[in-house]
Amino acid sequence: MVWSFVHKKPRWDPTGSHCYVTGGSAGLGLSVAILLARLGADVSIVARNEANLASALEALEAVRMSPNQILRSYSFALNTLEGARAAYDAACAAHGGKPADAVFLCAGASKPGFWVEADEDDIKQGMDMTYWVSAWTARVAAERMARARQPGKIVFVGSVLSYAGIIGYSTYCPGKHALRGLAETLRQELMLYGISVHMFFPASIRSPGFENETKTKPKITLKIEESDPIASPDECARGLWEGLQRGDFHITSTFNGEIFRTSTRGATPWNAFGRDLFYGLIGFIGLPLWRQDVDKMVRKHKTEHEEYLSSRGFFASLS
Repeated sequence: MVWSFVHKKPRWDPTGSHCYVTGGSAGLGLSVAILLARLGADVSIVARNEANLASALEALEAVRMSPNQILRSYSFALNTLEGARAAYDAACAAHGGKPADAVFLCAGASKPGFWVEADEDDIKQGMDMTYWVSAWTARVAAERMARARQPGKIVFVGSVLSYAGIIGYSTYCPGKHALRGLAETLRQELMLYGISVHMFFPASIRSPGFENETKTKPKITLKIEESDPIASPDECARGLWEGLQRGDFHITSTFNGEIFRTSTRGATPWNAFGRDLFYGLIGFIGLPLWRQDVDKMVRKHKTEHEEYLSSRGFFASLS
């Protein structure tokens, strides 16, 4: 029945809920945290940089809706199970040890470059900062909610690049694809405990992380992305919030995101039957043309790329 494709859960009111936000000191994470604080939630933000956390906490305090709201920041590295557990338990201690009601996994980073130049640390850190930085927190949060028999939400943050790979992101895309696989699996498994799972797929976000990416981003990647829209963190946070209010599993907030989502959805639930068919039809026609255009750009870049590698001594010796 069509109803099974479009049925939505009641809208979520975060007032009084404890929302745990990783990567909450800047970019999308900070914007999500501010949005939740404006809505009356208790908000815990986690990141590594203590100075950024202090500034972010001031921003949260500026929008608090009630003197009773608990707004806290915590400095932890989250790319290990030990770190993720310590951070989560520290935040929950301020709430009597009760698990967080909603977990937003916004932490992450990208260091674009060419695969043939990536060293062992680049590849390992790529997975740490795209997959493990979220997977470990999801593991801890799911366990805590399940043991307490407490329903809740776990919200992953991927990227449009979770749907497709583009040259220059060889150490970034694998982790984001893996994160999508984890979210797909947990969506079903965590139904057993009343925990809803969602995943947000933003396009480019103008944030400190985005600015840092451009320092190593190959010219061909910049060329491919030059016409892509760049959203503000606040715009993306609103898009994420609206998707949660609709009850979407895969949440997108841009035209490109909708095209990739509906064209690569596999067995994921429909967001809206008619709309998804519409975007899927556009993708069926448009994505092959887009891919051909991108491949053409890459082939044209071959000579320039070889000159770049030669200038770096790539062909001179093996290491």
